[in-house]
Amino acid sequence: MLEYTVRASRTDSHGSEARCKDAVLLLDTDVNGRIDAFNPAELFLASIAACMIKGIERAIPMLSFTVNGVEVRLDGIRQDAPPRMSSVEYEIIVDTDESDRRLELLHTNVRKYGTIFNTVSTAVALSGRMIRKP
Repeated sequence: MLEYTVRASRTDSHGSEARCKDAVLLLDTDVNGRIDAFNPAELFLASIAACMIKGIERAIPMLSFTVNGVEVRLDGIRQDAPPRMSSVEYEIIVDTDESDRRLELLHTNVRKYGTIFNTVSTAVALSGRMIRKP
């Protein structure tokens, strides 16, 4: 089993910060919001994106897959009562010359072996596609 540790603390009424390893991340915890930090919903979506990209990085050498770039776009829908993320849609855009079959194999790996992907997909409607960069 792997264990992860993050520590977060309130900086002031406009924000907080999270720390892990040697990294510091500014958090939008201001009730009015702020444009220079991720709010909790955006952090949630960013963690899914990071999981997908990390999964691709893990799969590239195993599949001998050639990738020139990856972009992940996510859209989350939040319901008000009770407040929760009700759905997340994604699009993974891969810059590659690999075949459609191999692109789908890469997508299967992302869905099957992603820790955050698998955790979120049990709690939220999570759907999307992987496409080739035009």
